[in-house]
Order: sequence, then structure tokens, then C-alpha cells
Amino acid sequence: MSIIYTFIRYLYLKEYTYISYSIMQVFSLLYLVSYSPFFDISKFYQDLFLLFATFSAVLFSFTFYEGNFFPKISNTKELIINTLLLNVVILSSFYHYVLFEYIPYTVIFSILFISIIFNLRDGFKSTFIYVIGWAVFCFLLFAFDFKQFYTNKGYIDIVLLAFAIEAILFTISVSYKYKILQNQTKNYEDILLQQSKLVKSGEMISNITHQFRQPLNNISYILINIKKRFDSNKLEKEYFYKKITQANEQLQFLSKTIDDFKEFYIPSKLKEDFCIKDAIDNSLTVLSADMKRKKIDFIYTFNVNEDIKINGIKNELAQIVLSIISNAIDALNTIENPKISLEVDATDAEVLLKIHNNGKQISTNNLKKIFKPYFSTKKEGSGIGLYLVKLIIEKSFEGKIEVENKKVGVLFTLFFERTI
Repeated sequence: MSIIYTFIRYLYLKEYTYISYSIMQVFSLLYLVSYSPFFDISKFYQDLFLLFATFSAVLFSFTFYEGNFFPKISNTKELIINTLLLNVVILSSFYHYVLFEYIPYTVIFSILFISIIFNLRDGFKSTFIYVIGWAVFCFLLFAFDFKQFYTNKGYIDIVLLAFAIEAILFTISVSYKYKILQNQTKNYEDILLQQSKLVKSGEMISNITHQFRQPLNNISYILINIKKRFDSNKLEKEYFYKKITQANEQLQFLSKTIDDFKEFYIPSKLKEDFCIKDAIDNSLTVLSADMKRKKIDFIYTFNVNEDIKINGIKNELAQIVLSIISNAIDALNTIENPKISLEVDATDAEVLLKIHNNGKQISTNNLKKIFKPYFSTKKEGSGIGLYLVKLIIEKSFEGKIEVENKKVGVLFTLFFERTI
């Protein structure tokens, strides 16, 4: 089971740790078979299996190793301390071999023990679990003189017990290591998301500037008209309040634009039920100026109630919509009569968000790669935009995204679980 488990992990993760461990276990099993009195196998093959198991154990140890193999020694005190620690490793390893009489596991124990004692400042990692598990077990066997008791009772060879214990310790250590890697990957994804937002920031600031220009011009005209009326003593109360209302409407628009822009830079991780329309509108506030400037015909359609909700992180959905529509805008640079449509539909279980543009189709080969990290069809593209879109949809919303070429242009369809 240990061999099968680690081999499948290798096929899935492509990490040499698993394949080296699996090979070691294969040769350990062959050694066990040749060692057994039930099979008449020559001593030559027994030694050969042991040799290959030991070599595989060394490979596994170095792939699983954490920290620096040789400690940094800057003074006599550190030299003495590290020498004493090395002696502890040698004595512990010697007792480990005397106890189980199986060198591959002793090799692993020794190398990983060095990893722990020479890198204590790095904290307790997955190797610590493995080494401490062996150390505690060996100490208990020593304290209770278990091996002599075990042998006197005529039980099966104690090395069989070592195989089981080693497999358990390895599984626990790998599980812990995998959890650490998952956390590191999650942090890396968060950093990528923030970087993606910063990459877009220059373009977004340009859009915001354009958005601000018209309302500011309107406010300026309102103030000029009020001043003219005042200077000519024709400023009626009704006219004054009418202009004040118009000015407040422009200020509210500016305030909303700032709030929508700000949401893209707040790394919120709080999942909640929210109206999908609110997140879409946040994106459109930022993008509308760019679409108007490039004379893109934008069609926004709700085929369901506009209050329909999904569960997730609102500003991340806004980021998704912004990223897909931004890509569509870029794809329409050389297209006559450019069009983008955004359609919201729903079934009893799902909310569907369809974003279609009438740009060039994506080649069949690129369609398979479009969501892979660092793949881009644009010369200056980072290749992380659509990768992050897919990542967010799957992890934050437990949804999915599909892309397909239509008779004219490209269609992205996003699927989200509907909130009841």
C-alpha cells in the first residue's frame, strides 16, 4: 500500500521525493522476500536488493531534506556544539541500526536527523515529525529493553515492525509538508492577484481620469451659471437649488467611481452572499470610459431578476469581469464596429455570466492553453490574467469557466452556484 500510495503521488505531483521513496520500498519488499525463509533466494540477490534500497534511501533523504546540510561555523563555540550534535546523530543512528538491522532506514534517519539539529533556527518542519517519531520510538524500545523481550517471545522479525512504523511516519510527514506547500501556494496566488491588479492600475487610472473629466466639467459649468445669475441679480431660489442638486449628482458619481476603484485593491477574503449586478457595475464604472473612447458598442443584458445573488468575494468577481472585458477591449483594437455583450442568465441551480466580443477567434491550439499561467497571445502580456480568473472562480466561488469560438468572435461563460 505504501508503494502504491507514493507512486500515485509521484504521478500526480511529479516530485522526486515520492518516486525515490517508492523505489526504496520496492527494493525493501524484495529484500524482505529474499530474507524470508519461505523463499529459496540466494544471498547475492538479498545483498543486491539491500544495496539498491540503500541507494534509493539516500536519494529520498536528500530530496526530502530541509535546510543546509553543512552548518555555518564562525567560532570555536559553534564548532564544539556542532561536533557534539554530530556525535548524537552518530550514536542515535548506530543504535537505530542495532535495533532494526536494516541500513536503508538508518540512512534516512541519520540524514534527516542532521537536517533537524543543524537547522534548528529555521523552525520545526515536516522532517521534525519524521525524526522525532523515530527518536521517541527508539528511546522507548531502549528504555524497556523491548528488542530482547520481542526476540525471546519468538515473534516475527522486528524489522517488519520497522517497515510499518517507517511508512506511517513518512505518510504523516508528507501530509504535513503538503499542507505547508498548500499554504505557500495560497500566499503565492494572493500575491499574484495583487500583482495582477497593480499591472492593471496604470490603465485603470487612465480610465478613472477620463471618468472624472466630464463630471468635473459639468460642475464647472454649474458654478459658472450660478455666478452669472448672481452677478446679474437673477439668481432665483428655485434655480439655485436645482443647480445644487445637479452638482451633488455629479459629486456622487465621482464618489462612487472612487469607491469602485478602491475595491480592487482591498484584499478581502470574507465570503458573503452578494448581488452579482453590484460587482459587475463596479467593473463597468472603471471600464466604461475606455469603451466609450474606443467606440465599443457595449450591450448589458439581465435575463433574470437583477437582485440575483451568489456566494463568494465581491471584489474578486469584479476583478474577474474587469480582466475578461479588458482582454476583450484589447482584442478589438483592429476590429471595425467593435462590440462586447455581457449577459446574465440563470438556471434553478446556477448563475451564468456570458461575455462575448466580436474580435478574432482564438486558435484551437491556444484555446487549450489560455488558462495556463504565463501563457499569453499578446507581446506585452504577463500571462497571469486569465490564469487568475480561472483560479478565483474555482477556489473562491467553486464555479467554472469555459471559452469557445463563436461564428463571430469569442465567448467566455462563467458558472456560479446560485444562492437560494
